[in-house]
Amino acid sequence: MSIASVERIVDEEKKAIGRDRYLIELLEGRRELDPQAMDAEMTAWLQAIREHAAVLVTENFFPTKRDEEWRFTDLSPLLEVKFAGVSSTQVSDVRDLSIAEADSSCLVFVNGIYAPQLSDVSGLPENVFVGNLLAGKIPPAELQNYLARQRGAEEVFTALNTASMTDGAIVWVPKNQVVDRPIHLLFISTMGEVATISGPRCLVVAEANSTLTIVEDYTAAISCPDVLLKNPYFTNAVTEIWVGQNAEVNHTRLQREAGVAFHIGKSAIAQARDSRYTCNAISLGARLSRHNLEVWQNGEGTYTTLNGLTQISGTQLADTHSAIGYNHANGTSKQLHKCIVDGKAHAVFNGKIFVPKPAQLTDAAQLNRNLLLSPQARVDTKPQLEITADNVKCAHGATVGQLDPEEVFYLQSRGLDRETSCNLLVDAFAGEILDRIPVASLKQMLSRCVACR
Repeated sequence: MSIASVERIVDEEKKAIGRDRYLIELLEGRRELDPQAMDAEMTAWLQAIREHAAVLVTENFFPTKRDEEWRFTDLSPLLEVKFAGVSSTQVSDVRDLSIAEADSSCLVFVNGIYAPQLSDVSGLPENVFVGNLLAGKIPPAELQNYLARQRGAEEVFTALNTASMTDGAIVWVPKNQVVDRPIHLLFISTMGEVATISGPRCLVVAEANSTLTIVEDYTAAISCPDVLLKNPYFTNAVTEIWVGQNAEVNHTRLQREAGVAFHIGKSAIAQARDSRYTCNAISLGARLSRHNLEVWQNGEGTYTTLNGLTQISGTQLADTHSAIGYNHANGTSKQLHKCIVDGKAHAVFNGKIFVPKPAQLTDAAQLNRNLLLSPQARVDTKPQLEITADNVKCAHGATVGQLDPEEVFYLQSRGLDRETSCNLLVDAFAGEILDRIPVASLKQMLSRCVACR
């Protein structure tokens, strides 16, 4: 082996040690539990969860482009920033960030810390609990069946979130309850004199025969993701959703972080028999973002709908990794993810569907459509089907293209200028996803945001 090869190996080992040390430093900077904020049983239980997750973090490696799941996403810019924890909830008004239909069903966290002075859930039925974990309304004996129990808990950023958990948002809908009003979970990040990290945590339990619409919203104290701020921040979020038998959850996830932010999010969903789950995932902000969306169909007759829209520009990088796992017969899933990429931005889509032998009569469809608006825009797409069952109907595909010159010419021939014609086509491309959002004011706001960009 040449001297140059040995030096290269040594350099790589030094870098690996540095990356792993970075995880340890993040663990060392986490906030400790406050025993005075909860009873002894809750404290002991949460501490056990945190310590188990901390061990998983130390046994893990920081992802690099050599890892198959991260080969298109370079996290080295994250390693260049030293993040500090935050304990401030200094936000005075959230009216510019709220959703009209959820005015009295909004739960607010600032830098991952519950902000009761900004929250209002008075418009919800009395037997529906929407609040924070430390409120103690849901006893540990019930929580331990759900919190930190989803698959994929060993993934490094998920484990880091669990190891740092001191509180979280809880949405608990009992059996046979229909919640007509959408519930808005608003996670706000504020910027200080140093780079900061927060780990929002959310648990949603929809028991049998219940119906729920939820909006999970990540944003900065400013409402526009295109505004550049002085110091970066890192949001490492985890959401667990349990959909009970014959229950229905309509979930909209909105990522509109500030332009200097790093955002890594995990959505883990478990569906029981005959349940219906819909996710509308919208990604607009952050310098670098990643959304891991994992759905497991744990019963027959389950129905999953995944709609996604990514709109990025400049030098943004937005990565979406989804996975749908079937375990029983007669399962159905429909997935459509769209990306609009401008400037030198880079979008990534990786969608997996697993259909093992027991999952006979599965009906799965997956499509990724991408629109590149500049010569330097880039997208990497990888739809995947892994099928061992022999009686299924499955399809997947991907398209990458630019605006159709004939469509632009047609609109210009009707008296529109070129810029307006192009904008209309982009609006129509995004509108197929936005029209599926069940909250009217949110749909209108996002339509304006897409048009503005």
